[in-house]
This record gives sequence, structure tokens and C-alpha cells, in this order.
Amino acid sequence: MYRTRGAIALALMVSGADALLRFSCSQLVVERLDPLVNPGAAPSPHLHQIVGGNAFNISMDPKTPPPSLATCTTCTFADDFSNYWTAVLYFKARNGSYHRVAQKPNVGFEQATGGMTIYYTPYIGSTKSSVTAFQPGFRMLIGQQGGRTLEEAQKYRQLTYTCLKDPMTRTGETKDMPTQPCPAGIMANVRFPTCWDGKNLDSPDHTSHIAYPSSGTFESNGPCPSTHPVKIPQLFYEVIWDTTPFNDKSLWPEETGQQPFVWSQGDSTGYGSHGDYVFGWKDNALQKAMDTNCNINCPQLKSQSIAVGNKCVKQTQVKETIDGWVDHLPGAEHMERKK
Repeated sequence: MYRTRGAIALALMVSGADALLRFSCSQLVVERLDPLVNPGAAPSPHLHQIVGGNAFNISMDPKTPPPSLATCTTCTFADDFSNYWTAVLYFKARNGSYHRVAQKPNVGFEQATGGMTIYYTPYIGSTKSSVTAFQPGFRMLIGQQGGRTLEEAQKYRQLTYTCLKDPMTRTGETKDMPTQPCPAGIMANVRFPTCWDGKNLDSPDHTSHIAYPSSGTFESNGPCPSTHPVKIPQLFYEVIWDTTPFNDKSLWPEETGQQPFVWSQGDSTGYGSHGDYVFGWKDNALQKAMDTNCNINCPQLKSQSIAVGNKCVKQTQVKETIDGWVDHLPGAEHMERKK
């Protein structure tokens, strides 16, 4: 799997890490399914964009891990049949209609069909420590889809936005949605907690079995709390939304300081950002990568080209109009009206 020098430099700059996996996962499907929070519901309350293995479905039984069902993956590490998903971004026009915002490939992955960039980091800087890779059946969620205040968002330390001045911008992260047009789009940054209770592969809220370090962050080698003593890799999504077609301020709300972008669950503040994960690496591939401290490329793992990943797609199971101009967000009738 080829990486340009620019992409390698970018990844190292972003994380400060001497070891990490950084790879592309192209778009698998965009639809209203959420087998983690709303298993069996078709449709789920709001729209998601999903990448990874094609075993993604209405209900994903944790007793049947994705590698046993998937036949392809959109990710460039071919043994990664995990599923990664977030809400979908929409532009809201002054007349109240909505238009879905497309995803844009990241630096070094320009051939990808939308999707997102995935990072797994075993340690930061020169401080090497052992991490335990996720286990078959593991799943988790970070963020609060109904969050609409900064206080609610502060519970999740590293869910942020970057207003891209250019494709290489990696500074100026904010907790709320950018309030000025971003020349190269908006990047949503989704970093998961890095401590695990060592027992439960999931929890009723899909969050309680994981935790942030008891002090500091993963990047500062913060210690895990006694309740969650097992250090797990830093899982991190970068999703670039191509907001540039909507950068004309005459299209934006007339009120000063207001911005026009809305998450698919009806959140215009940005405080409701969230991400979902279902582990699906084949055999011990991820643990092998973490133990050998792979740095961007990982010859110990099987890889495939981005072009091959682009071909792995899934037919939508929920038939509805999500593109073009629509009068309301998909699933608007189910949304919590939270101001």
C-alpha cells in the first residue's frame, strides 16, 4: 500500500506518534441503519455514513463477528472488516430545505470514494507501552447525539472540528461547528477513549465499558483509571465534509454568528457529534500491527489498493430520498426537538 511522503509527514504531524496505522476506508453505504443503538430498526431515527466491511446490516449479532460474514471491505488494510460510522452532514438553506454534504478524500487518499481516514495508535512519542487490541465482539460509541450544549460536549474530550484553510490544516480545533466558511471544508475529528474495563465487550449505553485516562490524555501517556485498567489503541476518525459548494455567505443564515450546517439528527450546534465502532479485524491482525509498532505502512498486514476498496459497496436497505434538495432531514419525524 503506497503512501506519499506528504501523507506520512501529515500523519506524524497530526499525532506526534512514532507508531500508528493511518489508512483510508471508502464509502460503503449511506442510510438510516444503526445496529449498535437501534438494532433491528429499519429505518433507524437518523442517517449515517458507514465505511468498512460489507457485513454491516440491520442487526449485527456480536456472537457472529464481521470477518465471518463479510466478503469485502472498503478499507485499505484488507483484513479489516470492522465498521465505522458517524452521522451525516447537511446544509440548510434559508428557505428551510436541506442538501446532503459530500465527503471528501483526505491527503494521500485522493482516489478514495468519500469515506473517512482511520487511525490506530499504540503509543505516542518515545513512551512505548503495551496496548491490547480490541477483541471479537467488541463495540463502542462515543459522543451524545442529543447533545446541544458545550457542557454536554465537554464530557467527550476529543470530539472536535477543524476548519480547513487548506488540505493540510491541523490546528484550531473547536467543539462547535465553524461559524465562518472553511476554504477547504470541515473536518470532523472523532477520538475514542483509550481505556477498557478488560471484561465487557459492550455495555448497555455502549460507552461505560471504556473510559478516558484518569488524568491527562492518551497523547500525554495519562494512566488508565482503576475501573478501566486495560490500555487500548487510540482509535481516531477524520471525516472531511466538502462544505465548499456552500461557502457563499449569501446562502448562510442572516443572523450574525449563525452557520448553516446540520447533523442528520437535527443538531446545528455541532455538540451532538458522535461515532460508532464495531470491531472486525481478522484473526490477530490488529494486535500484530500494534505489537510491531507499524508506522503508516504495515508490511505485516495484508493490504489492497484504494481502487479495490472503492468497489466494495452495499445496496441500501432503507429506500428513501437522501440526496438533492429535500424538504426535511431523513427521519425528521423521529427526532428529538432539542433547542
